[in-house]
Amino acid sequence: MLDIPNRDRQSERREATRTEILDAAWEIARDKGLNNLTLRDVAARIGMRAPSLYSYFASKNDIYDAMFGQSWAEYLAIMTEAELSLPRSPRDSLKKFAHLFFDYSVADLARHQLMNQRTIPGFVPSDEAYAPAVEVLERAKRHFADLGFDDPRQIDLYVALIGGLVDSQQANDPGGDRWARLVDEAVDMFADHLGLAPSTRRKP
Repeated sequence: MLDIPNRDRQSERREATRTEILDAAWEIARDKGLNNLTLRDVAARIGMRAPSLYSYFASKNDIYDAMFGQSWAEYLAIMTEAELSLPRSPRDSLKKFAHLFFDYSVADLARHQLMNQRTIPGFVPSDEAYAPAVEVLERAKRHFADLGFDDPRQIDLYVALIGGLVDSQQANDPGGDRWARLVDEAVDMFADHLGLAPSTRRKP
């Protein structure tokens, strides 16, 4: 007879409720704006009394913290999968990562604001929530090192370049592709600055 591990059903139910709370928080953030999130609205959306919410999240900032960690963990998973099939060309590899981050960011304004902009007064992510973001940056540094560049200013420039395109897209053409169409050109300028060889891929 096979030994079946005991399930901690109470922990499972608690985790399921936390997930439900976070899902509701994201819905409200997308509907009303990230800054307009309230515990009362979150509780009402899932049919829970507001005081009961405190047994899962001690404050609104705790909810923001969980949302922040969730967002970067999801992006880290996407980045990890992308690393399994990187183009051989260093230039194309940079473009792939640029599109990856750009697309993830513009797909959800509230998520982008929480991940990359300081829009919540007094909110500072915990070390645990911030860990996936740190890992993303470390992966980027290693990737640059593999290309033969290890100057922190080059990472900063790349981040600012792609982040600027994201911000312009969100602010001026939400749902469109005006700045999305500039990603490859921007990365080519950056790659030229680094002295990377031109891509060998044929243009359509």
